[in-house]
Amino acid sequence: MTRGLLLLLAGALWPAAALAAPQAKPPAPPAPAPAPVATTCTVPAPPAIGERPAKPALPQKPTCLDAKEGCPGWEAYSYNDAVKVYNTQAQAFRPLAEAYLQKLNAYVKASSAYAQCEAEAMQK
Repeated sequence: MTRGLLLLLAGALWPAAALAAPQAKPPAPPAPAPAPVATTCTVPAPPAIGERPAKPALPQKPTCLDAKEGCPGWEAYSYNDAVKVYNTQAQAFRPLAEAYLQKLNAYVKASSAYAQCEAEAMQK
């Protein structure tokens, strides 16, 4: 019976003895994740203002053109010559304007890519 009593006491004291035992060191916290690599977003530059082609000016329309009698021959010929010069200038202007427009569109695309890059950099 003494032996049974000792076993009973040992069983009752065992959890208390386990609690009284010195605790093992808690596990070390996980190492911090490495800092994200800084993303460098390239800021786009718009096309230079000096690259913008100047649209040719329309020739001044003579007032006599709308009159019932019309214009005298020399004035009509002068206006006709000015319109021909304008048409030539407009033909030369078109490819320059299209090239500038392509640069503007490239700037818009680059601006969008820059904004997306900045947004992604903030999320990291």
